[in-house]
Amino acid sequence: MLETIYEQTINKLIKAGIASPRLEARLLISYVLGTVPDEVGVQTIVPDNLLEKLDNCVQKRVDGMPIDKILGHKEFYKYDFIVSKDVLSPRPDTEILLETALRILQLSGGKYVLELGVGSGCVLSSVLKEIVDIQCVGVDISTKALSITRQNMQRLGVENRGNLLCKDWFDDDFVECLNREFDMIVSNPPYIKTGDIQSLDTEVQKYDPLLALDGGEDGLKHYTRIAKIAPTLLCAGGYVLLEIGFGQAADVKQIFEKAGLKHSKTVRDLSGIERVLVFEKC
Repeated sequence: MLETIYEQTINKLIKAGIASPRLEARLLISYVLGTVPDEVGVQTIVPDNLLEKLDNCVQKRVDGMPIDKILGHKEFYKYDFIVSKDVLSPRPDTEILLETALRILQLSGGKYVLELGVGSGCVLSSVLKEIVDIQCVGVDISTKALSITRQNMQRLGVENRGNLLCKDWFDDDFVECLNREFDMIVSNPPYIKTGDIQSLDTEVQKYDPLLALDGGEDGLKHYTRIAKIAPTLLCAGGYVLLEIGFGQAADVKQIFEKAGLKHSKTVRDLSGIERVLVFEKC
């Protein structure tokens, strides 16, 4: 008995070591057909004029391109976000950063939020969507990333409450450019050691932008800079929330406490790894 397109796609993904071959087969086929994944199954027929497109998509996945970069979108928290090769793929770990930010904002009543390194805008857009009287400023050095952020803000209908700035926070005039204080600074900065980037999984190393990964020789370059500018940017009682990499908690705590900010909370991920650090300007 001949394999169906669905079965062929599953088997190609299995051979490539894809962890969820059936799910991804449905996603790829539905993407090519312009339908929804739940409608894809053994009986699904792909017209001859779309077979080459499907083959190309499957080959990209076999070669290591993340499924979201092929589809052009990814779910994060409650929403679906546009993604591209110019932004870091939204990750479940970053939902911890977002959820922590939302809890603190709801309790503190903070109204002005600064995100350093917005990427796809998944955190900034979600904050704006969840809390209707919040104002946000999102900063990124990449104009292409900011274009994706802008599209995602528009998709969620929150563009009127978010301002975007293309700027390097290492610039001497960065604080002056913002010209205000914030109730919260939130960031998932680049934190991979430069020497470790070549050892990352293909999906990350080849398809996520280097700008979003490279944290300098010790992985702490961006934390050190944020700690330097945060005390000036924060209002009294304001918070800094940071996503961190494995094993970085002690070093990042030391950096921010040396800058005069109080460590108030550590949030672990589902694996028990210290993933988000919260600091407060007292």
